[in-house]
Amino acid sequence: MQDFFDILVIGGGPGGYVAALRAAQLGMKVGLVERAELGGVCLNWGCIPTKTLLRSGSLYRQLFALEEFGISVEKPDFDLAKIVARSRGVANRMENGIKGLLRKGKIEVFDGEAKLLGRKAELQHVSVIKNADKETIEIKASHVVLATGARARYLSGLEPDGKLIWGAREAMTPKSFPKQLLVAGAGAIGIEFASFYRDLGADVTIIEALDQILPNEDEEVVKVLQRELEKRGIKIQTGTRIESVEKHEDSLTVKALANGKPVALEADRLIMAIGVQGNIENIGLENTSVQTDRSFVQVDEFGCTNEPGIYAIGDLSGPPCLAHKASREAVITVEKIAGRMPQILEKTNIPGCIYSTPQVASIGLTEKAAKEAGYHLNVGRFPFLANGKAVAMGETEGMVKVIYDEATGELLGAHMIGAEVTEMIQGFCLMKTGELTEAEASSTVFPHPTMSEAMLEATLGSMGEALHI
Repeated sequence: MQDFFDILVIGGGPGGYVAALRAAQLGMKVGLVERAELGGVCLNWGCIPTKTLLRSGSLYRQLFALEEFGISVEKPDFDLAKIVARSRGVANRMENGIKGLLRKGKIEVFDGEAKLLGRKAELQHVSVIKNADKETIEIKASHVVLATGARARYLSGLEPDGKLIWGAREAMTPKSFPKQLLVAGAGAIGIEFASFYRDLGADVTIIEALDQILPNEDEEVVKVLQRELEKRGIKIQTGTRIESVEKHEDSLTVKALANGKPVALEADRLIMAIGVQGNIENIGLENTSVQTDRSFVQVDEFGCTNEPGIYAIGDLSGPPCLAHKASREAVITVEKIAGRMPQILEKTNIPGCIYSTPQVASIGLTEKAAKEAGYHLNVGRFPFLANGKAVAMGETEGMVKVIYDEATGELLGAHMIGAEVTEMIQGFCLMKTGELTEAEASSTVFPHPTMSEAMLEATLGSMGEALHI
């Protein structure tokens, strides 16, 4: 067991393990401390298992539309335990894959809890309490990368109780299926859980304190999403704040203010999905000069904190709290430590994805934000209803919307809603990162028939030259 490393990474999520792998590629001696599961919340209790659940829900929902395609299926049903077991199996498989990558990179992994002890003789000292035997060891490192992530934020008195009030973990591993479900919070997590449970037949109501679901997304796309969710039977109440919860034997009553008026909502279960906060506690920040702001560590564009030799990446360094943002920050920070010149991450180049039915994906500024920033815009839209592949697939709900700077042709933002748009958004990511202009994008050849042709048509539409609408 080594007691000195060039880089010690604290946290093994999509930021931490990528930082460790990149450092090993660059020839550094690397250690990684993880107190729970490698892959972090994302792999074990977030991104991967939820997408597995959503896949099961989507397949089940599609069974009821097979007559349209000339296929008959009698009495579709689902096995909740098997759905959950598959989700957990996929997460375990991915975690084992990460273990293999870390072994391949000759990265020493410490299964335990780390705490910063302070800087001595130009090195950072860190204590690790090992999970197995509670032995405490001390490690020295030239550089420490903090990647401890974030956790769900809960209202006082509305913490998960394992039975009636659920957090994400309980919602991913239900022992029984709720017939009536309340989801508090209409961000990505809340929308996805609402979509999954509705796919399987639950009576779902979403309550959101703000006036818009998915408040960070483009208003036009959100209106389409809300319409489609409501068509599927999901009830949505915005401007609604929870006041209290009355628990019963196997149900609960949520008392809330809906646009200032008191309401009472009955449900079997309540999922709390109102946001996250950084894991800054119990990692020894008090022994350093690292500064925090509202539970997040303050860093510069390379992940550097106020303390020499300490860096922070991913959810810990603030929103957007996304796995792909964490992984990219990991590479930037490690390459900076190695003396390279990594390209700074522009936050407007970070895509966002919601895997509901229909899916939502976006990058860059919304139309409202672009106008508020003073841009004169060329805006283009193209509905999937006019796309041949979408019609053939029976996936005509949704649209592509693009926002270009009228003066320069710069892509300021792209917003999509529909089937598999989370896969398509990467095309706009490349266009935006590569600084392709509106004219260059419009001269790109898109294969036919594909849903991605809607991206081209939307761009042509922003120039007043759309061909198929």
